[in-house]
Amino acid sequence: MLGVLSLPELPCALGLVIVVGGPQTRVGSHRQFVLLARRLAAAGYPVLRFDYRGMGDSGGETKNFEEIDQDIATAIDALQQACPMVQRVVLWGLCDGAAASLLYCGARQDARLVGLCLPNPWVRSEASLARTHLKHHYTARLLQGAFWRKLLSGKFNALRALGELWDNLKLSRGQISIYKQGAPFQTRMALALRQFSGRVLLVLSENDYTAKEFLDTASTDRAWSGLLQRPGLQRVDVSGADHTFSRQDWRLAVEQAVLNWMETIQP
Repeated sequence: MLGVLSLPELPCALGLVIVVGGPQTRVGSHRQFVLLARRLAAAGYPVLRFDYRGMGDSGGETKNFEEIDQDIATAIDALQQACPMVQRVVLWGLCDGAAASLLYCGARQDARLVGLCLPNPWVRSEASLARTHLKHHYTARLLQGAFWRKLLSGKFNALRALGELWDNLKLSRGQISIYKQGAPFQTRMALALRQFSGRVLLVLSENDYTAKEFLDTASTDRAWSGLLQRPGLQRVDVSGADHTFSRQDWRLAVEQAVLNWMETIQP
């Protein structure tokens, strides 16, 4: 695996590992991971960002986020080998990088892990996507004049739209089987968060379906009941932001939130 270490002049005992999410590299969308790592390093925190196996410049077969526990463990080992002063570690992961971080936390019970930073966690399922579409897409469209003008003009396939709406209703109510045997990753994420004794920073974008889907899941799924109110969890909402915090002001808001939160973990 290939990684890049951002090393401060005077490293502290708390380090951070960035877990990439989705089909991207250790650079991140809009160089977000590069800029975040450099800013944290300037504040004294060693940061390792890496491509897990099959991703970016790293070799091996392509894996999905549910299969990278060993890769994350190896990255933490590498950070400590390069920076022996690092005794405690935070995992930072966007989207399914956040999901992978929680899954690692639940599977490994790694004593070095003292914090999780989770921007826009991925909890996608057919049912959760259906609920999100119903709540944030179809309802909004019914209030749009353009929708009704298109419908009355005959340019809109009403039967197809009604069929999609009906399918979403059935999915959202659990009337279509969506899980294979065994606990789904969303449930394992919730269990890991419930058992984790460290600090958690949850960062959510205002204009992002993944973030909305996460909030809907957290409010409707019994496995997630009460977890957003658990002790040690801090939530930051970034007004107007999209999924990858593509504007400079959004990116800077995330960086500052992470810096402020990291200070609360320092002894």
